[in-house]
Amino acid sequence: MKIWENASVIEGALVGLDMQKALAQNPNLLRTLLGLSFTLIFLLGYAVYGATISPSYYLYTTETEITVHETNEPTKLYDEDNNVTNWRWTFTADGDNLTWVNASAGGLSRNSVMKLTSSAGLYSHTDLGDPDADDFSCEDRCYYNNTHELISDDGGDEAIYSMTTTDPGRRNNGTVYANSLESAEQKAREIIEYFHTPSVVIVEITEKGNKSTSPDVILTTVNEDFEEIEVFSVDAGTEFLWAVAAVVGCFSMILIPSFTVYFAARAKERKNELKLEQAEQQVDESIDSEDDAN
Repeated sequence: MKIWENASVIEGALVGLDMQKALAQNPNLLRTLLGLSFTLIFLLGYAVYGATISPSYYLYTTETEITVHETNEPTKLYDEDNNVTNWRWTFTADGDNLTWVNASAGGLSRNSVMKLTSSAGLYSHTDLGDPDADDFSCEDRCYYNNTHELISDDGGDEAIYSMTTTDPGRRNNGTVYANSLESAEQKAREIIEYFHTPSVVIVEITEKGNKSTSPDVILTTVNEDFEEIEVFSVDAGTEFLWAVAAVVGCFSMILIPSFTVYFAARAKERKNELKLEQAEQQVDESIDSEDDAN
């Protein structure tokens, strides 16, 4: 009976050993992973090389001119019926490639109403210019109106920020796709070229009561003109090293678990081989004991 039990142990160990060998010993997987790694490295290197020697993207920069307009004495209009004072400032901005029109006021009284008007239209939003605004995009959320206004609940300092366009290509540099430098420059100039007309900007502030002292108003405008354009280029050596590091990192995430499973299976295989040898030794000892007994 003991002989049959040992034989069953040997047979089970042999079956388990064959299955573990089939799972653990797979050199084709390793060769495939290594082959894919080197192929990707080669393709990434070639892509970087191709983008470097034959670029189609060009970077252009703009020259920014910031103008703080001189503030003249405002026009005062007192409405006795409603007991409100209206202050009006009129500015003439440079409409050539005008991008930003910002008005700020200080010394406002409580519940004052501040308005920024341009008959050519402006884009604005209460979160525009706020560094703490989260997930804000003027292209999606700004309003296009001739007049933008705000109410100063607590008084003090307020500001209205506005733009003549939500297209980022017309301000703060940009990128164009072209077949030559001349074509790229022409496209860049066409993107930037704009004239905001009429360029008259009006700032109005309405306060309750008959006020004798006007708030302090500052109008700031920004004009941007084409400055220069150059071919987009990258450091091929640096980009290639980054590509290699990325590929090595990605495949390490695959190879390390695979090798861990492989070595764990090999350790279990050696353990089963040891059990098999012990079982065979016990079978041989049992057979010898039976022979001696007979």
